Amino acid sequence: MSKELVITSFEKEVQVALLEDKKLVEIHREKSIDNFVVGDVYLGIVKKINPSGMNAAFVNIGSDKDAFLHYLDLGSHARSMNEFVNQVLTNNKKSISNFPFQPEIPKVGKVGDVLTTGQKILVQIAKEPISTKGATVTTEISLAGRYLVLVPFLDKVSISQKIKSSAERRRLKNLVQAIKPKKFGIIIRTVANGKKIEEITSDLNQLVDRWKLIVDKLTLVEAPSKVAAELDISTSLIRDMLNDSFEAIYIDNPVLFQEVKQYVSSFSSEYANILKLYKNPKPLFETMNIAKQIKGSFGKIVTIKNGIYLVIEHTEAMHVIDVNSGNRSKTGKDQEENATTVNLEAAAEIARQLRLRDMGGIITIDFIDMKKASNRNLLYQTLVQLMKNDKAKHTILPVNKFGLIQITRQRVRQATIIDTTEQCPTCHGTGKVKPSILIEEEIQSMIEYLIEKQIEKKFSISVHPMVYAYLTQKLISKRMKWSLKYKQWIKLVPNQNHHLLEFKFYNKDMEQIVFWTKPNIED
Repeated sequence: MSKELVITSFEKEVQVALLEDKKLVEIHREKSIDNFVVGDVYLGIVKKINPSGMNAAFVNIGSDKDAFLHYLDLGSHARSMNEFVNQVLTNNKKSISNFPFQPEIPKVGKVGDVLTTGQKILVQIAKEPISTKGATVTTEISLAGRYLVLVPFLDKVSISQKIKSSAERRRLKNLVQAIKPKKFGIIIRTVANGKKIEEITSDLNQLVDRWKLIVDKLTLVEAPSKVAAELDISTSLIRDMLNDSFEAIYIDNPVLFQEVKQYVSSFSSEYANILKLYKNPKPLFETMNIAKQIKGSFGKIVTIKNGIYLVIEHTEAMHVIDVNSGNRSKTGKDQEENATTVNLEAAAEIARQLRLRDMGGIITIDFIDMKKASNRNLLYQTLVQLMKNDKAKHTILPVNKFGLIQITRQRVRQATIIDTTEQCPTCHGTGKVKPSILIEEEIQSMIEYLIEKQIEKKFSISVHPMVYAYLTQKLISKRMKWSLKYKQWIKLVPNQNHHLLEFKFYNKDMEQIVFWTKPNIED
């Protein structure tokens, strides 16, 4: 499978599209004014503690809505982190290498035993604000690099389960244990597989430097305040996604191109060669056929092929997808076989839609009923396989007796919803149009204005074909009456690109004549 990353930049927004075999599977948008992004680190103030019921605290991080911090998101070393932050703020302590570990918090406990109202704590955004809810935060800070993830106070080495070779797992673990700083935990990422010690050491040093910058900034800001920002969307996606399956990365902004090139070159000159600066005046998303795919993929109804379509509804509680066969019916196949074929084709599009729209939470899918258990199991296994490329954590339940499949998918930000409708060119979004009977009078008033006031001898009028037929029908047509009245032939031109009541005037050089005010016929 070939992959391409397409990055287009606007004045206040960057859009990133991921293509797999030329098909759009993910789209990410980042506005220049975006705050409270996943990965951002804040010095916050505990505003309220709710030990009973929710067992959580609300933290002021400078947002309109206080962030939500559950007891389970404190992390086992929450006391060590909180005491270290307190030492930094009061005694200007900077290093954690000789900082004594505090007792770990129990897996089951009360948030009030760990935090106090008014306390200043270091938190990281785990889930962005969604709808009316504030951000969800954690005190277990993690800094992601290309090959490693650095976790202060964890003091152990973990390795990605996707690295299967036991020999490689041992090699990486021994390598990282040898270079790991004291009092830091490290998670070895999948892309570290086969990498040399120099590359991994360089990545670790960059992460340690980022941590030092966070600690230094704590003494320079007033809570609540951001002390570290996650990498911009372009760089973070390249950090997390880039591998040998990528054929090209297209960028249409020279400044952003240089920034990305500098970042990629820091860990691979080979990958830097696939970066392409797009210079064509035609929009990049149009050239790569992304704009068209967006239009066809984000509506309420998504057409697949052969009449099959999905109806996708977003609600506050869940997302609901209904599979419809439309008019598909292949001869020689019974209902069961047709239903299975339709469901399998729909499953492929549903897996794509979940990634494309970044739908999180509960997703309920109503497939077409199948009687055979073997077909229901085939559908389930197919959907599981199709969603293996989805990086978001998810759980898929088998088809139940109602023909439904339920999925829970990690939600860290608002689902991507793009309005694919366009403003009606006739009513301009008002839902109302001028009376069609008046179009004849309106055109005549403009003809009279041009002939008698502007002394325009040669001009033509472009109209919708139906209006053209109306104005030219019969021997003594409306056009003939105008020509006799104004003693000048009135040239009408049918144009199927016009909406019904649209018309345009052109002079002899085929330049459009613009009327700044609407002329009136004098009695």
